[in-house]
Amino acid sequence: MPAADMLAPSDEIHTYLVARLNDALRRPGMWGGELGIRLMLDHLLLLERRQEAWDDEQRALEQRKAWTPTGVKGAFGGFLPADHDASVASVYAEFAHRQGWLRTDRVLSTDEYASMLATIDSWAAHDRVWADVTSFFGTPSVLFGGTNPYYGKTLGYVTAGLSAPMVFFHLWNGTDPDAEPSWPPAREQPLLLAIRRGDASFAASFTYTPEGHRRRPAQ
Repeated sequence: MPAADMLAPSDEIHTYLVARLNDALRRPGMWGGELGIRLMLDHLLLLERRQEAWDDEQRALEQRKAWTPTGVKGAFGGFLPADHDASVASVYAEFAHRQGWLRTDRVLSTDEYASMLATIDSWAAHDRVWADVTSFFGTPSVLFGGTNPYYGKTLGYVTAGLSAPMVFFHLWNGTDPDAEPSWPPAREQPLLLAIRRGDASFAASFTYTPEGHRRRPAQ
């Protein structure tokens, strides 16, 4: 075992774990999915001596119906088609943001955020694709799931205020149930299925596009 004076200082470990958590949130498939994200959170909370913070968060997720015996992933089963890694990461990003750990590419101004909230319902009344989201609302604060358009992903938008709920755009580029699997998929742009606010009960947090309504899993 190395001597204590050879170990990395706590602030260096903290910086490293925050960076790895953000990597896991942005590319969950490369970091073990939900389990990998949970491990990063556990390590950070242990380092900060705040292990009870996750217990509080899990209870809040349970109250919102965003938690199941199989974790956050199970909660998405009734709302979005399969391949939920990026969607799951977005829920954990809400917690990371409130802890001050989330690293963003862009922060919305108060006016931009208010305009987004006021526009979502009417804007989502029409079918949209990835390029429509970014051209209308701008570059996301966080891209969950990578830049390849042939894969689903989630775009997250956030303000500087830690109490303001994040807004997520869930995009899908999977195989139609009655189609033969193919690569690349027939669509060159992932379809926007739903917009989700991070503060409401899970069922009430989704605003669907027409395509999202059509592709929502049968209840």
